[in-house]
Amino acid sequence: MTLRNNQILRLESEEFEVLIIGGGINGSVAAAALSARGIKTALIDRKDFGGETSQSSSNLIWGGIKYLEGLEFGLVRQLCRSRNQLIRAYPSSVREIRFFTNLEKGFRFPALMIYLGTFLYWLMGICFTHPPRLLSRSKIDREEPVISTSNSIGGVEYSDAYLVEHDSRFVFQFIRRALTEECAAVNYIESQGSELKEDGHWITQVRDTQTGKEWSIRSRVVINACGPFVDRQNEISRQKGKHRHIFSKGIHLVVQRLTEIERVLTFFADDGRLFFAIPMGNRTVIGTTDNRVKDPETEVTKEDRQFVLDNINKRVKLKHPLEEKDIFAERWGVRPLALETGQVDQNSDWTKLSRKHAIDVDTEKRHISIYGGKLTDCLNIGEELCAELSRMGITLPDPKKRWFGEPEPEKRLDFLNQAQKLGLNVPFHPNAYDTQAECLWRRYGEAAFELLEMIHHDSSLTAPIFPEAENLLCEMNLIAEQEMPVCLADLLRRRTRLSLLFHHDFLKNSEPLKKAASIVFGNQTEKNWEEYFS
Repeated sequence: MTLRNNQILRLESEEFEVLIIGGGINGSVAAAALSARGIKTALIDRKDFGGETSQSSSNLIWGGIKYLEGLEFGLVRQLCRSRNQLIRAYPSSVREIRFFTNLEKGFRFPALMIYLGTFLYWLMGICFTHPPRLLSRSKIDREEPVISTSNSIGGVEYSDAYLVEHDSRFVFQFIRRALTEECAAVNYIESQGSELKEDGHWITQVRDTQTGKEWSIRSRVVINACGPFVDRQNEISRQKGKHRHIFSKGIHLVVQRLTEIERVLTFFADDGRLFFAIPMGNRTVIGTTDNRVKDPETEVTKEDRQFVLDNINKRVKLKHPLEEKDIFAERWGVRPLALETGQVDQNSDWTKLSRKHAIDVDTEKRHISIYGGKLTDCLNIGEELCAELSRMGITLPDPKKRWFGEPEPEKRLDFLNQAQKLGLNVPFHPNAYDTQAECLWRRYGEAAFELLEMIHHDSSLTAPIFPEAENLLCEMNLIAEQEMPVCLADLLRRRTRLSLLFHHDFLKNSEPLKKAASIVFGNQTEKNWEEYFS
C-alpha cells in the first residue's frame, strides 16, 4: 500500500483534534508544530503540498528591507529575527547571500542614504550577517561587469538569505516532519466545507480529487490555512472573519545564468520597485512584477514577460538581449495581502501593504483562519497556533518540544563521510557550490541515509536521471516511497526543480527522464506523461 493510500485510510477511520485545510507554508508549519507537540492532527490540500503561492516566491528569506521606507521598524525587526532563526535552524537550506545593488540617476534617494539604510537594517538584524558596503560606479564595473553602469550613481551591497533549493521543497520539509510526528497528511483531498455540530465537533466533507471518493472528517478544531483561498473556504463553511484578502500578482522568468558569483543582483525597475536577478542552480530567476488582480488563479501574460525582459535588458550587459525564446520556465502566483474586513480598499496605496500575517480565532467555535504570511515568518505562525490552541483548552502534551530545524550537525557529518566513500563528494555541474552529498542532505535530511543504503545495493543509482540533471536515480525511489507524488508536475516542479531549469520541450523529449519517472509512477507513467506534456 502506498503512503498516500495509508494516510487516506487514517482520514477515513480516525477522529482528530485538529484538521488543517491547506498544505502551503502556513498549513505545513501548523501541522509540524501541532503534531510534534502531541496534538492528533490531520492536513489536507486540494492540490499538491506547496502547490499554490508557496511554489511561486522569489525564494528569498529576508528581513523586509523595503519596509524601512514605510518606517515599519517593528516589522523589520521581527522579520530579521525570523530570518536569523531560519539560517540557524536550516543551515543547509537557508543561506546568507549578498545583494549587489546598482542605483541609477534620478532614483528617489542618493546612494549614501541607501547605504545608511542598509547599515540600519544590519543593526536591526543584530549584526547577524556580513556588514553592508557602499559601492562606487567603478567598483560595480570591476566586481560585476555584467551590470550596465552607464546610468549608475553607485550602489550598495548588503546581506539577506535565500533558499538554496526552492520554496516548495522547503515547504515539504515541514510536511515530512509532520508525517514523522504521526500527522495524517494527504494531498489532492478537497474540502467541500466544514460544519460545527451540536456536540461541538466539526464535520468536514472532503473529496479525493483523484478517485472522486467522498467522506467526512471529524475534528475538534478546524484551521483554515488555504492561503489565497482562505476567503473561499470560509464562505463555503459559512464562517466570517475579521480579515479578508486582496491579491497582488508576481511573476518570475528563469533564464541562463547571468553571473558566475552566487549573489543576487538588485535593481529598481521602471516602476520603482525592487527587481532581482536571483541564482537558482545553473540558472537565474529574474523579476518580479506587482500587479493588482481580483482572482487568486492567474497566469503570465505577454505584458508580464515583456516588462521583466525590458527591465533586465536595460540593466545588464549581455552579448544578446534576452528574448522570450531564452526563457527556460516561468513562475507566477499571487501575494495574499491581509486587510481588516472593514478596511477601505484603496487602489492608490495597496502596493504599500506589507505581508504581515493575521490569525483570526473564534475561540467558542474553535475555528482559526490564517491570512497573509510569507516564508520568512513561518516559524512564528507555528508557535502562535500552538499558543492559540492552548488558549482554547486543547492540551499540548509536549508544549516545549522543538518542531523545526535540521538534524544535529553530527548526523550531517556522518552522512557526508559515508557519502564520500560512495563517490558523492562531487558537484552536479561545474557552477555548483555544493557536492551531490550536500544536496541530498539538504533535500531529505535524515531520510538521505536511506539513499546510501540503496546505493550500497545498486551503485547504478548514483547516476543522474539525465546528464544535465541535478537529481540522482536513487532519489526517484525515495520520492515515490515517502513524498506522495501524484502527477508529473509534483515530481518535476515541486519534489525537484527540473521543470524550472530545463525547457519544456527538452524534458518532453528526454527518454532518460521518462525512465526515471517510471520509477515513481510505474504503470501510470504513460498516462501522467501525456497529461503533463499534451
